[in-house]
Amino acid sequence: MKQKKLLLALLISISFFSCKDAPQPPIEDLHAFVEPKEVLEFGFNLNNYFVKRDTIRSGDSFGAILQRHNIGVSQVHNIAETAKDSYDIRKLQIGKPYTLLCSKDSLQTPECFIYQPNEIDYVVIKFADSVVAYKESKPVRVDTKEASGTIMNSLSQTMDAQGLPYQLINDMSDIYAWTINFFKVQKGDRFKIIYKERFIEDSISVGIESIEAAYFQHKGEDFYAFGFKTDSLQKGPTYFDEKSKSLKRAFLKAPVQFSRISSRYNLNRRIAYYGYKLKPHKGTDFAAPIGTPILATANGTVIESTQKGGNGKYVKIKHNDTYSTQYLHMKAQNVKKGQYVKQGDVIGWVGMTGNTGGPHVCYRFWKNGEQVDPFKEKLPTAESIPDKLKDSYQTFIQPLKAHLDSIPFKEVKKAEFSSDDNLISLK
Repeated sequence: MKQKKLLLALLISISFFSCKDAPQPPIEDLHAFVEPKEVLEFGFNLNNYFVKRDTIRSGDSFGAILQRHNIGVSQVHNIAETAKDSYDIRKLQIGKPYTLLCSKDSLQTPECFIYQPNEIDYVVIKFADSVVAYKESKPVRVDTKEASGTIMNSLSQTMDAQGLPYQLINDMSDIYAWTINFFKVQKGDRFKIIYKERFIEDSISVGIESIEAAYFQHKGEDFYAFGFKTDSLQKGPTYFDEKSKSLKRAFLKAPVQFSRISSRYNLNRRIAYYGYKLKPHKGTDFAAPIGTPILATANGTVIESTQKGGNGKYVKIKHNDTYSTQYLHMKAQNVKKGQYVKQGDVIGWVGMTGNTGGPHVCYRFWKNGEQVDPFKEKLPTAESIPDKLKDSYQTFIQPLKAHLDSIPFKEVKKAEFSSDDNLISLK
């Protein structure tokens, strides 16, 4: 009995020391359950669904999309009828993205349809149990940014080289369309801009919200522009200079954007084709690719929209008892006789109809019934800020002007300039 007790004690001792010396499993071999991170979009945790994404294709409809994913015709009809008060599903546009949230099982039955008409807004139609439809918008962050530069070959190339949004180029040309002839922008001209850009999902740009202030130095002359609302109902700002004067004029500088003057108003022009006979040119030709939009340079009523001889297809607008304008060689007109148009409206597209050796629009300008050169006329300006708002305007622009003046010009290497010393255009 005593021997058995000694043997048992020995076995216990061996067991104890064996356990103590045995290697312990490494920590990294121990597995713990980790909750998957939420993937939130459109207000849903996408981890809870099988997600299918696509874009609207030619021939697609709301019904066709759901039927392709095994939703019956009667259910599609019920969903469409219930959702129509929130969104007209017939307005789906080709190329726009949509997302289907489907059940996480072998059937992958659609439970929610999400359509994005633009980068910010989206439409949700849920139909897992009952049908619920609503419109939402992604959170938008607005950042104030600044840019500057010295013109190299063109304004667009200079801004594009800096990676600036293309919309910014268009907005700048719109602001200064009445005061600077961008067909005469020169190397060495400089600009500064303060603008607001919108972002979604932290880093995705969804466009320029507005240009707050701008400065353009052309031929050594300073041109300031400050966005200001003179009426609380205005959708966007009107631009005025540092002296409270409007940058707008009664007439745009040109009927087409991003073009060049290929032939000027010239009463003494002689052409080899006609044996160098005197052949006055009573218009200004703006060369541009076929299909380029042609803009009305001022408000007025269309008095002609037709096709005739060497003029080809053209439009003539009467602006008032003093001024009229005409636009020749169109590919097609976009207005009819008797129609009222506003400054900047597209009245047609550049073409080659009539007598023309290349695509352009011949812009003709009448004053008191006589054709004149609009670039030599002192044309009327638009109204400036009302007197009652001038003090508040000056107070408003002071910090903006100080900000503009403090922005250094982005340096450009001399080698980046073109060797061509002639006047340059936007493109």
